[in-house]
Amino acid sequence: MSRLLRAAVLMLLVASCGSRNFEAPRNLDDACSILQQRPHYARAFRAVQREWGVPTPVLMAMIYQESKFIGNARTPHQFALGVIPIGRQSSAYGYSQALDGTWEEYQRMRPAPRAQRDDIDDATDFMGWYMRQTLQELGIPLHDTRNQYLAYHEGRTGYRNGSYRAKAWLMRVAGELEARAVLYDTQLRRCGRI
Repeated sequence: MSRLLRAAVLMLLVASCGSRNFEAPRNLDDACSILQQRPHYARAFRAVQREWGVPTPVLMAMIYQESKFIGNARTPHQFALGVIPIGRQSSAYGYSQALDGTWEEYQRMRPAPRAQRDDIDDATDFMGWYMRQTLQELGIPLHDTRNQYLAYHEGRTGYRNGSYRAKAWLMRVAGELEARAVLYDTQLRRCGRI
């Protein structure tokens, strides 16, 4: 085999090892299907349940809402005059849609300096860590999907101040999310995943 061909094969192997699948699983309305397609998600969810006590259906419902299970999800671009891009709506990124500042706080506190928001293990650990702090600071139980989500979306200070009350759309989404967690719980029990 020529040197050029060996170099090309080596480059192809290295490139394929570094690529990651950020596409959403099919059928996001079926928790069992999601875990069947992505077995590593199940391991990440179990680790969060052991470490932080967050129930898998709650975590899955929140990831569904935040990123639809797309690892490199970002907020949309904003446009001036309808055509000139001026940046993204926020720094939210990854499965958890964690903001830069909150993610950096997590990295300092855990310590997890190499944690990445587009890694399911790191993103779910972040969410578990955040939700446990919400339990400690605000007393919101980890199984209370609706209020945990409102505190996650608005931040704990925003939740404490009741900023979500002026956002009818957010209250609707939190209710839908609560229903999704119940659906996921039923499905996961049926297929023996909890």
